Amino acid sequence: MSSMNFHGARPLLRAVWFCAALAAAIPGFAQSASLDLLDTPAAQDQRAEHAVLLAVTRAADRLVAVGERGIVLLSDNNGVSWRQARAVPSSVALTAVSFVNGGEGWAVGHAGVILHSADGGETWSKQLDGNLAAQLELKSAQAQPGSDPQAAQRRLSAAQRLVADGADKPFLSVYFSDPQHGLVVGAYGLAMLTDDAGAHWRSVGNELDNPGGMHLYAILGDPQSVMIVGEQGVLLRGPKLGKAFSRVQSPYHGTWFGAVRVAPGQDLIFGLKGNAYRLEDGSQWQSVETEERSSLTSGKKLADNSLVLVSEGGRLMQSIDQGRHFQLLSAAGLDGSSITDVTQAADGALVLTGPRGIKRLNTMTLNKENVQ
Repeated sequence: MSSMNFHGARPLLRAVWFCAALAAAIPGFAQSASLDLLDTPAAQDQRAEHAVLLAVTRAADRLVAVGERGIVLLSDNNGVSWRQARAVPSSVALTAVSFVNGGEGWAVGHAGVILHSADGGETWSKQLDGNLAAQLELKSAQAQPGSDPQAAQRRLSAAQRLVADGADKPFLSVYFSDPQHGLVVGAYGLAMLTDDAGAHWRSVGNELDNPGGMHLYAILGDPQSVMIVGEQGVLLRGPKLGKAFSRVQSPYHGTWFGAVRVAPGQDLIFGLKGNAYRLEDGSQWQSVETEERSSLTSGKKLADNSLVLVSEGGRLMQSIDQGRHFQLLSAAGLDGSSITDVTQAADGALVLTGPRGIKRLNTMTLNKENVQ
């Protein structure tokens, strides 16, 4: 298991913005709330648009955002107005969301929950929770002891602790290469794979070169390759889902929170304390100056091929040279509050999530700041 105390309220961990704040105020909240809310449907809330929101994505031209208390928000006018999904079966915080087309999508979150929607986010069903995920990990540890008896025993002991802990470990990222094949990763190296649209999941943590059980924060994938980034410089790469992932030498040993594919063989990774590196030729990492010292929480390649990054410090940065240089941007909608995720609406506007809800920024109003 990782040495980091996951519920220890590092505010720069994108996945625990909400629970970290409450855990600081209410001892034991993070575990008990997940258990109590796992099977409680998300309530309708007139102020849901201003709730703590952790992730946003596109489902064709629709926008879908997720966050605290199982809130799922939908917009069919590029983020100008929002409404809540009609049915969400769980009230735990949702940390990530991904759609492969306008209908099929998955959301993941606390208590090991995996939710599926077949109608563009209008309604959701639960495919997995932390109790079942722990049992799957235990089954995998028992069935595949491996060639190293000591490592096998450590994994078995860790799986037994997962079962004893119950549904209190969050998933932090979800990626589907197509409507059938998907990967979910999270705290303590948890990883689940499906090849039947989530009807069945299996534990694949043992197939990742992550013996320390570091937290895995984000998945970057396309038909060429899949990369997972995480705690303490973890970089894992595989040719595609269902194949073995190997460790990539990291240019930085702090935590990575995200990655963007700039072009085939060219990735941008980013994370703690504003650190970002660009893969230049498929093998060499080059440091990138982002003009930011707080943690970088998310990034996006835009329709015009520029890149944007957002930060815990509430800043927005843009690169127009494939991630080699970034410049700070300013806009009326940026109020200094933390930004947890960013995506681009169909009309080109940027949509940001954070602890104060959701914001829409017209890219025509963004201004480059004079940074000394």
